[in-house]
Amino acid sequence: MSFMPVILWTDALIFVLMVGVLALVWFIRRHEHLRAPWRVVAQRPMAMGAALVLGAFVVIGLLDSLHYRERLADSPADAPQYSVEVLSVFDALVSGLRTRQEKTYSAPLAMQLYAKEFLERDGETVRDYPRLQYGGAHLKHADEHASDIARRTLVGLTQGLAVGLLLFGLLAAWQARRTQTQLGAWLEVWTTGRLGWPGRTVVLVLTLMLLLAGMLIQLASGYHVFGTDKVGQDVLYISLKSIRTGLVIGTLTTLVTLPLAIGFGIAAGYFRGWVDDVIQYVYTVLNSIPGVLLIAAAVLIVQVYIESHPEIFDTAAARADVRLLALCLIMGVTSWTGLARLLRGESLKLRTLDYVEAARAFGVSHVRIISRHIFPNVFHLVLIAIVLDFSGLVLAEAVLSYVGVGVDPSMYSWGNMINGARLELAREPVVWWQLGAAFAFMFALVLAANLFADGVRDAFDPRLGGRR
Repeated sequence: MSFMPVILWTDALIFVLMVGVLALVWFIRRHEHLRAPWRVVAQRPMAMGAALVLGAFVVIGLLDSLHYRERLADSPADAPQYSVEVLSVFDALVSGLRTRQEKTYSAPLAMQLYAKEFLERDGETVRDYPRLQYGGAHLKHADEHASDIARRTLVGLTQGLAVGLLLFGLLAAWQARRTQTQLGAWLEVWTTGRLGWPGRTVVLVLTLMLLLAGMLIQLASGYHVFGTDKVGQDVLYISLKSIRTGLVIGTLTTLVTLPLAIGFGIAAGYFRGWVDDVIQYVYTVLNSIPGVLLIAAAVLIVQVYIESHPEIFDTAAARADVRLLALCLIMGVTSWTGLARLLRGESLKLRTLDYVEAARAFGVSHVRIISRHIFPNVFHLVLIAIVLDFSGLVLAEAVLSYVGVGVDPSMYSWGNMINGARLELAREPVVWWQLGAAFAFMFALVLAANLFADGVRDAFDPRLGGRR
């Protein structure tokens, strides 16, 4: 084989999570009372637009979770040897961004390096801005720069619009056939917004995403759209690779948080007495310890273990992945207390209701009462907490990496980008684009998550009555 598949710990957990999500979707589709709130979410324009943006981030994260190692070109056929560098399917798709590495800093869409150097020109040594090896290398003269950027931007927007119109035509034809109406009649209903789902918002957001993607693809084929960093690596590539880290922090940490919060929170509220006292004591003590200190101690312990056992981790990617997994575990262990308190209070109220009292009087087991009567009535709180805490966890990774106790420095993450920009902002002239790119991508992900969380909260919170 020309490559060897590599399954990191976080890769395995991500795809186990995907299987669980698909199983949950299948289960929800079979129960009308579970489908009804999601129908309300699907009717909210903001929630659907945010879901499309989140979907784009998730696709990039999944492609970046399919890892492999390339076979060395000079290795024998009977005993193949593979590179120690771990790549992903996403790396293969954007190989141009990964391999086109410059000497050092260059500004966004620039043709020259950001700092002057001594150059040999016409037999004389002069101090000037050298041309980039890849960015704008197809141009012979500097005066072609602006017109070439404008042309590529226009071509990219045109291609994105063409793809958007094609997808809209396919959607219209499929919907008209499914509803057994004329195409013109369906378009009229779509124009007036009477489809029963936010069709105009979906088409608009998808078209804007295609326009942006087309423009970036065209510009990235000839330039470094967001410039390059200190070692000349494309900042757009770094920003896209950081998506997976943000998603892993947000999702895997939640997997650790939920069992602890649900188990301890419901148990404390339902059983009360000494069980409630013990659980309250545990999360009160845990809240009394600064979370950053616990995370820093755990990450340092893992780092010492990795350095003491280098034979277990054969690649740098495996070492960085174990540290990322440890960060998710310790963040999950330290962040379950808030949801547990919420579930405890709700369980205290539910256990006093008539149907729960009747179930206990008839001798129904505690496990059955909790699984059939308590948990279904607090599930909306769990779901709301998941989508609301996701954005907070993404931001937490950036803060932890900034203070040096986050992900491995060799791993792509927005926190490491911000940490690196700390010194770049002290340069003269200022190197601002790495911080700007990290902010833009993080802002897009967190904003989309918050907008989607608002739609989920409005649909699932019974006190809001599923208002639109």
